[in-house]
Amino acid sequence: MPFYEHVFIARQDLSQAQVDALAETVTNVITEYKGQVHKTETWGLKQLAYKIQKNRKGHYVMLSAEVSGEAVAEIERQAAINEDILRWITIRVDELEKGPSVMMRKQERRGGRGRDRDGEE
Repeated sequence: MPFYEHVFIARQDLSQAQVDALAETVTNVITEYKGQVHKTETWGLKQLAYKIQKNRKGHYVMLSAEVSGEAVAEIERQAAINEDILRWITIRVDELEKGPSVMMRKQERRGGRGRDRDGEE
């Protein structure tokens, strides 16, 4: 099966538990189609480049998986009808990145300093 990375942005007014439930829904679709999730990362609440449906921030989540194209189509269909998901993108990759993604390594380089999850110093 091919490898995919799926990133979605959830509304800013959701709790972390609700965001985790959205990620779990994607994971369930992948396992239903006999795929395998290799990594799930929550990048936190981040500032958007422009307002999307009155949201200035969004919860970013990335899933790396080995899954069929039919499962990707179902994931994107569900994202399109879900009011809590502002944007999503699914990219087919040659291989999955081992270890944390660039977004997670960026947080490590700061040494825990910098902006908190609300974007405040």
